[in-house]
Amino acid sequence: MTDPHSTPSADRFEVRVTADTHFGWIRTRLSLERTMMSWIRTAVSLIGFGFAIVQFFQRFEQMPGARPADYPTAPRDLGLALISCGVLSLLISVWQYLWGIRYLWSETFAPIAGLTREGMYTPVIAVAVLLICIGVFAFFAVLLRLV
Repeated sequence: MTDPHSTPSADRFEVRVTADTHFGWIRTRLSLERTMMSWIRTAVSLIGFGFAIVQFFQRFEQMPGARPADYPTAPRDLGLALISCGVLSLLISVWQYLWGIRYLWSETFAPIAGLTREGMYTPVIAVAVLLICIGVFAFFAVLLRLV
């Protein structure tokens, strides 16, 4: 009899090589891709909106007749917070995506995944890394008032 409080082993289920399980594996893989693309879309919105807020209020202050703000650094602080949230969400989502991909290509699922690891990574990671770089640049551009 097994101890109900023991940690489950990797052999807690049986993987059968059938068309059903292979297509289930593909659906799971595509679900990871869709989730990653949703994270990218959300991060782009956060980074873009944070940058836009800073730009809008900088231009607004320069308009004739605009009265000085009570808290002049509020738009900059809010913009930096939104940009930071976007970059942080991308970093977390890339970590989560890579963990999921490694799990799907583990020995347990190798028989149903396919013969090779061709296609293990898709351009979605490259896009995420590029957006992380853009977000970091936007953060420092706002922080150091380069724009």
